Amino acid sequence: MIEIFQYEFMQRAFIAALLVSVACGIVGTYVVIKRIVSLSGAISHAAFGGIGLGYFLGVNPVLAAIPFTILSAIGVGSIHERVKVSEDTAIGILWSVGMAIGIIFIDLTPGYAPDLFSYLFGSILTVSSSDILIMLVLDLVIIATVFLFHREFLAISFDEEFSKVIGMPTELIYMLLLSLVALSVVVLIKVVGVILVIALLAIPAAITKQFTNDLKRLMILSIGAGMLFTSVGLYLSYVFNLASGATIVMVLALAFAITYYLKE
Repeated sequence: MIEIFQYEFMQRAFIAALLVSVACGIVGTYVVIKRIVSLSGAISHAAFGGIGLGYFLGVNPVLAAIPFTILSAIGVGSIHERVKVSEDTAIGILWSVGMAIGIIFIDLTPGYAPDLFSYLFGSILTVSSSDILIMLVLDLVIIATVFLFHREFLAISFDEEFSKVIGMPTELIYMLLLSLVALSVVVLIKVVGVILVIALLAIPAAITKQFTNDLKRLMILSIGAGMLFTSVGLYLSYVFNLASGATIVMVLALAFAITYYLKE
């Protein structure tokens, strides 16, 4: 395995795998506990609108996806809370409109978008140094936010109604949590793509939730599981010449199936 690190692109790929595991482990824990996996999937598809906007404006698509995805996440939260549209309806709207906006922007962009496929299905082997820097900064933002609002996130994750009763601004905290999901989606886009993001957000936390209910321990174990299985998936994709994002997801799914069977 050591010989693959002689390639610079593989070094960047493994660094990216470690960085995305941090976002997955932390935010994915809240996603699984609060049961907003489907909503996270909608946010990930909405991110494609930001990718299209980036191509249209001629800027880094990942950077363009950051504000677009955060606004989309806040938008769907507002629709659900204020307009009283059912959550599954809001998810369907966000899911389809985000993808449609991305396609329209790409159609309006002169020329051809050569690496568009990588944003849909991931291409960790093409991660650049600037992508890694963006991932690192976003990870630090996520860590700092969770550190500052740990108690509030814990409260709305386990008992949102009680949080409202004691006067906690639950709607604002929920919007902040959705913004963290949006940032995590941006971190993951280059690794597994818009289509497969939901797997990396949900599966590591789902695996470790079988062994502990302590939130801090769950986060740490989820980060560790993410690092282990994304690295294994990346290595297998290199050895067998397979799509990296899909291989990582399959390794995660297999790990979940094995741990679930062993716990039964």
